[in-house]
Parts: sequence; structure tokens; C-alpha cells
Amino acid sequence: MPVHLITDPDDERIGDYRALTDVELRTRWEPPHGLFIAEGELVLRRALRAGYPARSYLVDAKRVDQLADLDTGDAPVYAASQDVLREATGFHVHRGVLASFRRTPLPSAAEVLAAARRVVILEDVNNHTNLGAIFRAVAALGVDAVLLSPSCADPLYRRSVRVSMGEVFAVPYAKLDPWPAALDEVRAAGFTVLAMTPAPDAVPIQRLTPAQRERAALLLGAEGAGLTAAAMAASDVRVVIPMRRGVDSLNVAAATAVACWELGRDDA
Repeated sequence: MPVHLITDPDDERIGDYRALTDVELRTRWEPPHGLFIAEGELVLRRALRAGYPARSYLVDAKRVDQLADLDTGDAPVYAASQDVLREATGFHVHRGVLASFRRTPLPSAAEVLAAARRVVILEDVNNHTNLGAIFRAVAALGVDAVLLSPSCADPLYRRSVRVSMGEVFAVPYAKLDPWPAALDEVRAAGFTVLAMTPAPDAVPIQRLTPAQRERAALLLGAEGAGLTAAAMAASDVRVVIPMRRGVDSLNVAAATAVACWELGRDDA
């Protein structure tokens, strides 16, 4: 595995990794250029297993051996000191391994729905940490896919990928557009759209009927604001996770995990 030593943080060869902590810059740069960044050895190996082609690798010079078993193909491997890594990326790369990958085309919502039994639908979830945690919960708790409103954050943003522990690569996802009219497409595919809300007239999730559970599409909104009135109106059933001690709601990622577990608790 040939390794190219980088001594200048402004070296054009590592331009993919520039200013990784600048969310606005990365949002403008990564999707239009068809790339995303994976951080950490475990995450980059999961990206490779999922079939994402590597553009390049950037590694702490002291950790090059961690990639010795990889078939890196045409993707160059760059190594640098921690000082150079920090200046180039904008943060201390304590995991010591970064990789730039090419994005692959997203499936359509129809394709995702056709292969799924249960799905999670997200509206306006633009916090990358929450989004990554949701993907990890969905993967762990047996839900088949995630559908995103056009205003949701990018699941392949570095923080989302890292928080998900690479599970964004294992869970099919698609954009649901136009919003919220495209919820009709979900319903037409045989799903019951379950809007998660703390509203007092919502049905406790444990009291859903077997038919409502069987092909469930859990619909959740952004932290704090919750679902919009339009999305709520386009749902079939309003559903609540019962709370105690005066707490009115959970973090959206925690609520997703609880709801996914409840819907799948009787699965074989």
C-alpha cells in the first residue's frame, strides 16, 4: 500500500478534508461534489462493505498500519502528523483515520417502500447528532428504512455518520418529496402513518391495533418544534409515548428508539 506523506495542511491533494468542522462550508461542498467523509477505522470499513467507492484516505502517520490489510485500489493513502491533520481539518483527529468516499445514487421512495415492512419518516430533523442516533436505533431495532423530508439534514454528513457508527450505510433511505403530499405515497404502499406527538388525545403506542403495527410508518418531527400541522393532518393516527413525572416528551432520537422497540417487541 503506497503511502504519500503530507507536510503542508494546504496541500491540494487533501482538499476533500479541508475545514471539516465548518458545517455550512461542508454542506455546500460535499453533496454537490458527490462525496462524504468517514471518520474512524470502524466507520470507513463499514462504508467499504456497503459498496461506497473510496476517493482517498488520510491517516495519522503513526496509524498507517491500521489500514495495511485494505485493498485501497486506486484511492491514494495520505499520511500526516497530528499537527498537520489538525490544521487541515480544523479539529484534533483523535481517531487517527479519515476517508473520502463517493456518494452513490439514492433509491426512490417507491423502491424503499416496496422492500420494507416498517419505516421511520422524519420531518425537518436537521440536527446531525440526532439524525445519526436515529439511524443507529433504526438499524438495531428492526425497522427497514428511513424516509426524509426535503428539509432534513444530510445522513452522510461526518457527524451523522460517526454518531450512527456507520449504520447510515446499512439502512436504506430516500427523500420524500413533495412534502407532505408524498405521505399519500406511503399510505398507498400499504403503510399506516403514525404521527408521534405528546398531544393529549393521541393513542398510547402500546394500544395500537395489530393492523396498525403490522406496516407502520412512524412519523417524527424536529427537536422542540415537533411535527408541523400539515404533516399531522396528513397522518392516519396520532400516537404518544406515555410519560411520567410531568415530562412531556423525549429527545427525538430517544423517542424513535422507544417507538421502534415497541412496534417490534413481538417479532419472532
